[in-house]
Amino acid sequence: MRTQWALALCAIMVWGCAEMGPAPTSSAPVKPRDGELPLPAGYQNGPKFLSEIQRPDAKQVRELFINPVGAKTNPGQPFPNGTVMVMELYKAKTTGETLETGADGKLVKDDLAKILVMGKGEGWGQEVPDNLKNGQWVFAAYGPDGKALAEDFTKCRACHAPLAQKDFVHRYDEYFEKRMAR
Repeated sequence: MRTQWALALCAIMVWGCAEMGPAPTSSAPVKPRDGELPLPAGYQNGPKFLSEIQRPDAKQVRELFINPVGAKTNPGQPFPNGTVMVMELYKAKTTGETLETGADGKLVKDDLAKILVMGKGEGWGQEVPDNLKNGQWVFAAYGPDGKALAEDFTKCRACHAPLAQKDFVHRYDEYFEKRMAR
């Protein structure tokens, strides 16, 4: 049953198609758990959430994307069910132990290290302990080759848990400030 759900989720949760709503079912649908969200096809062609996030502490540069469903959200509002966010984690280029920066002073991107997906749906993410619930969000991780990774999603959940006022989304305010400035 879980495999069938995962395949159905892949079919309906293609980057821009989440607006179509849930797939019809004859019984109550099984909700995806952490690690079961598909990597959305073509997410790189969709709206950017934020770009070139500098993380010298983690020796990373991050690129964040949001699907059209989530991009319609208004400031101060939670993201609707059907929202999918993707974060590409790039290694920062180093010379020895020194982080390299470009002429603009920003870290230089090196190889793609990992891709993380965060999706929201009705009743999702409720099987975890209360202290790790992130609203209705679930998480998944992929290698640079697009293959699913076995991750400890309690780390994702613990990091997002303090952000309840921002719908459990890091850089919520920054996203809306930059979007409104365009």
